[in-house]
Amino acid sequence: MRLPFLRSRLRRGVAVAVLTVGLPAFAQAQRAPIIAAAADLNVALTEIADRFAREQGQRVELVFGSSGTLARQIRDGAPFELFLCADEEFVEQLAGAALTRDRGTLYGTGRVVLFAPHGSPLVPSEGLDGLAKLIASGRVTRFAIANPEHAPYGRAAEAALRKRGLWESLRPKLVLGENVAQAAQFATTGNAVGGIIAYSLALSPNLQARGTFTLIPEADHSPLRQRMVLLTRAGRVAEQFYQYIQQPAARAILERYGFVVPQR
Repeated sequence: MRLPFLRSRLRRGVAVAVLTVGLPAFAQAQRAPIIAAAADLNVALTEIADRFAREQGQRVELVFGSSGTLARQIRDGAPFELFLCADEEFVEQLAGAALTRDRGTLYGTGRVVLFAPHGSPLVPSEGLDGLAKLIASGRVTRFAIANPEHAPYGRAAEAALRKRGLWESLRPKLVLGENVAQAAQFATTGNAVGGIIAYSLALSPNLQARGTFTLIPEADHSPLRQRMVLLTRAGRVAEQFYQYIQQPAARAILERYGFVVPQR
């Protein structure tokens, strides 16, 4: 389902996907809350929403994009009811602007990986040292990351590359995704040797079939602390979904996709 607001108001690159996760046709008549979510949740949150629909008899619509762009759209009046962010600082900013119910709750901490498609000269098991050798040999064509200007996973990628002294030499070869899901797509297409993407996306069946990856050490970038918050317009179904994400079944799905979930 495509929403007129999304067609006319959301800026380029916000929506990786708009998914109506739900029930039979008779239930579709009820308005579903629109949930804004960081692009690294594309697979995991869709699975959680499917399960929520089956178990709770309620549907939600998911909009995926970069956290910074989604936060900007919330400030501009986007009709979201719940925001799952990849950088808790954006939630703090929205709370400070009185656009949220409170300061929300931490739902997980993300990781980044070095990913290479099958057939690439990049060998992820060699880590960023292997990438450095490939750069030195002149064999890097294109390398994908999310745009650091508004994507937390892009900032993590930049930080890791800077720490290893690779940023300046790799910069002319970078192809920037509007969000980390688009960066993952770029890392598997064209003539890119690979990229730095979200662990949660690398664990998806689609990407596991298309390449290999290795985790980048947590010490190479600031923690990707991911927070969700109900917005001031949130209704009953959004409240239920917010609580459902904190329950064991949803937490298990997040863990399966590589998130470190907080202890309850």
